[in-house]
Amino acid sequence: MLGVVVHDHVLRCIIIYLLVSSPSIASNSNHAKLQRIGGITDYSSGYGKQQRVAMEMAIVDCYAPLHPRVTLHVMDSGKDPLKAASSAKKLIKTENVSAIIGLDKWEDASFVAQLGNTSEVPILSLASNIPLSASSQWSFLINMARSQHAQMKAVAAIVQTWQWRKVTIIYEDTVTSVNEIFPYLIEALSEVDTGIDYYLPLQAFAPYSVRDKLKDLLRRQSRVFIVHTSSDLASTIFLEAKRMKMMRKEFVWITTDCITNFVDSFNASTISAMQGVLGVKAFSPFRSQKHYKDFSKRFKTKFRSKYPNTKYMEPGNHALNAYDAVYTTVLAIEGKPNPKSLTHMLNNSTAVSGQNLLTRILRSKFMGLSGEVNFKGGTLAPSSIFQIVNVIGKSYLQLGYWSDGLGFSMKIDNATHSKSMKILGQVNWPGRASTVPRGWAVATSANRLRIGVPGHNTFKEFVNVTYEHPGGQPTFEGLSIDVFKAVVQNLPYGLLYDFIPYNGTYDSLVQEIHLTTFDAVVGDTNIVANRCEYAEFSQPYSDSGLQVLVYTKSKKSAARAWLFKKPFTTSTWISTALINLYSGFVVWFIERQTNRDFEGSWFKQCGTIIWLAFTTLFTSLQGDKLHSNLSRMAAVIWLFVALAITSSYTASLTSLLTVQNLNPSVTNIETLRRTGAKVGCNGNSFVVKYLETVLKFEPQNIEKMFLEDDYPRALKSGKIAAAFLEVPYMKVLLAKNCHGFMTGETFKVGGFGFVFPKGAPLLSDISQAVLNISESGTLRKIETSMLSSYKCSNSDDEAEYSLGFDSFWGLFAITGGASTVAFVLFLFPCVIPKWPNFSSRVFTETAPKHEMQQNQIQTSASPQHDPEQDEKVLFLAEMKNQEQS
Repeated sequence: MLGVVVHDHVLRCIIIYLLVSSPSIASNSNHAKLQRIGGITDYSSGYGKQQRVAMEMAIVDCYAPLHPRVTLHVMDSGKDPLKAASSAKKLIKTENVSAIIGLDKWEDASFVAQLGNTSEVPILSLASNIPLSASSQWSFLINMARSQHAQMKAVAAIVQTWQWRKVTIIYEDTVTSVNEIFPYLIEALSEVDTGIDYYLPLQAFAPYSVRDKLKDLLRRQSRVFIVHTSSDLASTIFLEAKRMKMMRKEFVWITTDCITNFVDSFNASTISAMQGVLGVKAFSPFRSQKHYKDFSKRFKTKFRSKYPNTKYMEPGNHALNAYDAVYTTVLAIEGKPNPKSLTHMLNNSTAVSGQNLLTRILRSKFMGLSGEVNFKGGTLAPSSIFQIVNVIGKSYLQLGYWSDGLGFSMKIDNATHSKSMKILGQVNWPGRASTVPRGWAVATSANRLRIGVPGHNTFKEFVNVTYEHPGGQPTFEGLSIDVFKAVVQNLPYGLLYDFIPYNGTYDSLVQEIHLTTFDAVVGDTNIVANRCEYAEFSQPYSDSGLQVLVYTKSKKSAARAWLFKKPFTTSTWISTALINLYSGFVVWFIERQTNRDFEGSWFKQCGTIIWLAFTTLFTSLQGDKLHSNLSRMAAVIWLFVALAITSSYTASLTSLLTVQNLNPSVTNIETLRRTGAKVGCNGNSFVVKYLETVLKFEPQNIEKMFLEDDYPRALKSGKIAAAFLEVPYMKVLLAKNCHGFMTGETFKVGGFGFVFPKGAPLLSDISQAVLNISESGTLRKIETSMLSSYKCSNSDDEAEYSLGFDSFWGLFAITGGASTVAFVLFLFPCVIPKWPNFSSRVFTETAPKHEMQQNQIQTSASPQHDPEQDEKVLFLAEMKNQEQS
């Protein structure tokens, strides 16, 4: 294409030099009564014929019923800029024209512009794509066609309505297309978030080249084609596309006005090939006026009489522009401000110089067929309203209108507008399809998707690439692979793809999509901001978040043996003992006068008080053992307090045992940061940067892990105080290590998603399929199946949380020691029999209960009997038996 531009530029310079240097070119005569204006158009094209008829009608309309004082001389451009320049030279040299009208292609106008400047002959070009800078370079070049650049917004609005994210642009390889059309089209598409998948340049009169280029499009996924070419080349494109079966379902063709304006002129075979094409067509808001209707009727009659073998066409904007250009020139030559003043012409007209004529033309102001003729900055106001048509049958169906700044509407004067084209009703798509095409093609056997997969990762449960032998075919397994296969099965169409291992980092893998190395990436790829610069992510298929993992050490120290003291403080223990002693003393003091159970020696009675005080915490007093109502009242309150104390003790001890097992050594991020503790994370993931930039950890305190087993080993050994893992990884790690580990704070980050190029048409379907398998429970089944394969034994946990001997050996030691002392004291008289008095005082109080009950019965039966004497007798008898034994 660059070669074409350079070639055109060189030819233009040569022709301009030859034309300008010719001495035979003279200026217009200043005293000729009959003045001429020239026209240059393409006789062989439909729009050229329309322009010729419109120009001739304008001369007649200007002077009717008067005799014309300005004549029109039209020459053929022959579709060749060089021939157009030669015709312009002849018009100026031979015909002495005052102005030249036509040149509806910028390539033609640019060759003649310098010639007009040198000869001071205004050049009224009908090309709609003249650069804005042209008027400053060639002052005698006037743009009589309204800019159609706004139609690119209409094209983008059509694309946006149907949510096509990728399009292909087919254009004629000319300087105008590249420099003047593309900037507007690219900008309009970017505003609706649509990318350009491919640019296809074509050249006219090269059907074999067109066929080969169209084959390239079949190898790509994009099926939305925007065509901006000449009408002749467009006819070749659609005929070839039909032969190659590219006018079927799932294809979308959108044409700009440079094609749509001439649909009426296409032959039957071309119209048949274009069935289903959507077109943007230039429109004049004055078509509904009486003046236009009268012109259209007369135009139809004259066109048929002049070209009887040519298919009649409704006068398009190119014809209206040509009519208004001639009208404007005649008004300027006659020096009249508006068409009505022509009816009062002078008998003689005086020729005007080229500069004066240029000034008059630029000052023109009247309502023409194409709209208001009012030059601002050397150009007419651009078109802002376009027709939206649908090629169907033998011609086209007008669907509605698109207005710049308003959107689509059914009628031009309708107050109801919409940004969506759906307001225009049903569209007949190629292949007579009524459903909206997807706009992209599913991968075929010849064009399978290349999907990159991480070749090395920390957690093999998500992606695991193995080889049967070095250099063999890889096998892909893991949760991410299974989820993607489930997603593909959920698509409404088949999808062919190949997994390709990639051994670089995850960030570089995502960038490979941007470089078009892969069509997608499947793996445990986190959705993070910096990666979105290169690609787009599907709906996440995993939980999102970054969690802290810590290791809780077992509490098996000696201090655990005395844990039973922790529920109460020292003051509480002392207070409890004192209140129990006092309550026992009160009950004893009240009952000692009437209750024989509280009689005896002072040593016996003190023991009774202590026993009564502390057994109340664990047993209840029987009401029939207390004789006084006062003592009973005190005992009831006492028992209520004892119940509250024991219940509180039980609850507090339970809570302490739970907290002791669940309390980790590190509780928050601030502690880790302040103490400079080491933390671990995946060395190949985004977490390293996240810890440094977001959580503000020093780089030297971040340990990079590259193996899954490194995490529990480092935590148990104390190499790191905490680990940071994504939630999906955390589930796997805890499923394998179900004791001693505990999760902490969670930070919001993206989950795992599948990666696609920006604007990939497949992305929306993949995201929809992810949601479908998630809501149907398929995704949960896949995850549960993966986690259930790990049989982590939690016997250690049960031992850790069970209350074993180590939890109570302190209590056991106390009660065992007390029992041992009592047993030793019981056996002490047997070892030292010389201490009968001591034995009598001690062991009499510890006599079996049933013997004491028998003694009480005997005592009650024999009031004269001395109980103390009976006890001594029994004691001496027992001692005698022991000595004999």
